[in-house]
Amino acid sequence: MMSSVPSAKPRPLDPRQALFDPGEPVPVPLPVCDHYAGVEVRMRKSLALQAELGPVFDVTLDGEDGAPVGGEIEHAHLIAELVASPANRFGRVGARLQPVDHPRFEEVVDLLVRRVGSRLPYLMIPKPRGAADIARAAACIDAASARHGLQPLIPLHALVETHGALREVQALAAHPRVESLSFGLMDFVSAHRGAIPLSAMSATGQFDHPLVVRAKLEIAAACHAHGKTPSHGVVTEFKDQEALRTAAETAKDLLGYTRMWSIHPGQVRTIVEAFAPTAAETEQAGEILLAAQAAQWAPIRHQDTLHDRASYRYFWHVLERAHRTASGGGTTLPAEVRQAFFGTPQP
Repeated sequence: MMSSVPSAKPRPLDPRQALFDPGEPVPVPLPVCDHYAGVEVRMRKSLALQAELGPVFDVTLDGEDGAPVGGEIEHAHLIAELVASPANRFGRVGARLQPVDHPRFEEVVDLLVRRVGSRLPYLMIPKPRGAADIARAAACIDAASARHGLQPLIPLHALVETHGALREVQALAAHPRVESLSFGLMDFVSAHRGAIPLSAMSATGQFDHPLVVRAKLEIAAACHAHGKTPSHGVVTEFKDQEALRTAAETAKDLLGYTRMWSIHPGQVRTIVEAFAPTAAETEQAGEILLAAQAAQWAPIRHQDTLHDRASYRYFWHVLERAHRTASGGGTTLPAEVRQAFFGTPQP
């Protein structure tokens, strides 16, 4: 007589497996803040702040606006030194290059790839005039990677700040080497030759002018269509924390941005906090996803509301943002949620 052996309880599926179809474009989970620094003293202070807060924000060392004219190679050596230094604790220090048609572009690329290519999480390409410039930049960077035996290839970010880039923004977002698109407010306004007023560069005015808002929406829509991260541009009034917070929340809640630039260390915490979900949102997402996982991702009822894979995907993104922002001032995830979905208990 055969004895019956209870079948083992199936292991809960990870939400990354359960909620997304194979081949579906899913953005790389980048930190919500991208902090730019181009002067050496500010570069070093930025790395020190990142060491303090953790990898809740990226540091981008600026080889375009930060480099003195004629001193691009020397500045690139400084960037390489800082990327390779012990101050780069988390591997989240990238670099902004010169535009692809700059006479030193290829030389700077070769220098950075040769010296620190394996430690660069991304390279930012400024002022592309369209998809052809992104393809040209990618080919140059990938050729340097091949020369120096670098694998895998370095992800690319691109800055949409020209008429051509905006016209071809869908192609930019679709490029397989591009991970994120950023909006370059200042150059975009300037490219209109005075037709857009100076006020559109301000913290509030940039959300009022129709041409600027149109550009932001097209960038965000293209990124979401192709599984890339839309990164909102700058607020130059760096001492006005309330204006910064309002701009960050508007970019996140109304325009669909999931990342934002900082240009002063004092902006980092405010941006991280603004992009973090609230405690109530995090609690709700955790409760629903724990119940969904226990039900093997079948539909569930939570507080008289039905939920299925469509809403689960939304709540999963809430938890991901909470996880990425917790150490920088965001909402801390409950221990059970961290253990279930991120493999780490509450610290």
